[in-house]
Amino acid sequence: MNVTFEELRRVKHALPSGSISKLASEFNMEEEAVRNYFGAGHYKNGPLAEFHLESGYGGGVVHLEDTTIFDRALEIIEAHKVVQQ
Repeated sequence: MNVTFEELRRVKHALPSGSISKLASEFNMEEEAVRNYFGAGHYKNGPLAEFHLESGYGGGVVHLEDTTIFDRALEIIEAHKVVQQ
């Protein structure tokens, strides 16, 4: 899946408080790894996202090989919106 770097960061910042910890727990990962995923970075045990920071709209393009964390983050955001309504 390709997403702009800007969109990846927007999703991270839209997560309710405590979500990084929740995602880390659900996926049996360290919180640092989840944070790095949303920064299209590398974790000490290897890459979490293959990324191509090409100049362009939205800070470039990030290629996510595995969208499981991204998809779950979107679910958390949607659930949080419903609770707030």
